[in-house]
Amino acid sequence: MITLKSEREIQGMQKSGAVLAGMHIGLRDIVKPGISSWDIEKFAVRYLAENNAKAEEKGFEGYKYATCVSVNNEVCHGFPRKDLLIKDGDLVKVDTVVSVDGYMSDSCWAYAVGNVSDEVKKLMDVTKKALYLGIDAAVPGNRIGDIGHVMQHYIEDENGFGDVREFVGHGIQPTMHEDPMVPGYGDAGHGLRLKAGMTITIEPMVNTGDWRCDTSAPDGWTVTTMDGSLSCQYEHTLVVTNDGPKILTSQDPEFDAKYLLKPDFDAKILK
Repeated sequence: MITLKSEREIQGMQKSGAVLAGMHIGLRDIVKPGISSWDIEKFAVRYLAENNAKAEEKGFEGYKYATCVSVNNEVCHGFPRKDLLIKDGDLVKVDTVVSVDGYMSDSCWAYAVGNVSDEVKKLMDVTKKALYLGIDAAVPGNRIGDIGHVMQHYIEDENGFGDVREFVGHGIQPTMHEDPMVPGYGDAGHGLRLKAGMTITIEPMVNTGDWRCDTSAPDGWTVTTMDGSLSCQYEHTLVVTNDGPKILTSQDPEFDAKYLLKPDFDAKILK
């Protein structure tokens, strides 16, 4: 069942989104050569506790950590590890879901460690632009396929990268994963029609090589690229409104100015 959110629910999700964005901003000073991916987990746990937020990933289907920390060819769901040292040139992705007073938000961000290659820079740029192309398509009257189509065309046709199929965006609130599913690929004009009040995540995962993934890791969670190529992910939680898509996990109010809800937003945009 897909629920259309009320003004109260959106405001609650804004609060958790602000905490999650703050965590990612803080990680900019943490993710550096020489730390372990476990240091990222420790920072996140401490930050969320200090901001009265709950890490929703911890305990989900047996997952033991507050964050997923995926490095280089790891696509998603990487465990934070004390023995995984981050080195110069790495590409690190940190993904988590948090709640504040029961209201959830979900965001993944990518971090370039030290002096990264031109390949990493391009991959990050393409993935982030794909995210915003998808967000721009999240308007009432469009269909789910319109979001995926614009991202897939940009990722694959324009840039020759692999657009991951196995993992997709989704609805969110009141649980972590709600309908509708929001693939990062698709056919324009197909799929569920979007309505104001829907809250969804858009989260392109992009490989420099083939889009296929290896899900056979012994830990049962860590996903890697099938061909060993690099992978990147960016993700925002947003609400579909009659005034355009509004990002609830923004880290940069100036960059995201047109995507932000006003503090006293008119509830009519959700109806």
